Amino acid sequence: MLPLAKHTLDLLALGAAGVAALALILAVAAHARVARLRRGFRALEGPQGPQSVLEAITGTRRETAELRQAIQGAHAELAQARADLADALRHVAVVRYDAFGDMGGRLSFTAALLDDAGDGLVLTSIHGRSEARTYAKGIKAGKSEQSLSPEEDQAIELALKGPGR
Repeated sequence: MLPLAKHTLDLLALGAAGVAALALILAVAAHARVARLRRGFRALEGPQGPQSVLEAITGTRRETAELRQAIQGAHAELAQARADLADALRHVAVVRYDAFGDMGGRLSFTAALLDDAGDGLVLTSIHGRSEARTYAKGIKAGKSEQSLSPEEDQAIELALKGPGR
């Protein structure tokens, strides 16, 4: 019975040695693979040179947060610019005409300068043979407290209906 037991022990020892060798080969392969992955992770290029994946992710998150703040600031500035632009006298129309029948060349004119709400002013210059007179009238919501000439009404209407309105 002893020789059988010794033979069995030899087989077991040989099998254990084979499993150990296989485990050693697998461990070396796994170590090589992990080392290659670490080199790959370290090889990411950042603004300051090579960096790890965690450093790259942290930097990207920080940059994203900074960009979001910058976008929010830009939205606020854009809203302010739009509000300022609404108050600008940017709707302009000019009507030229002959104020007097015996005059030629349409030297008289009326200019309407209005903002988005229809507020602004109307400038009228009436040109005669010996003199020229200029009048300015305030406009609120497309209307004036003073009486308006047909040319002034026309200039206001053209300014309010002008390009983009």
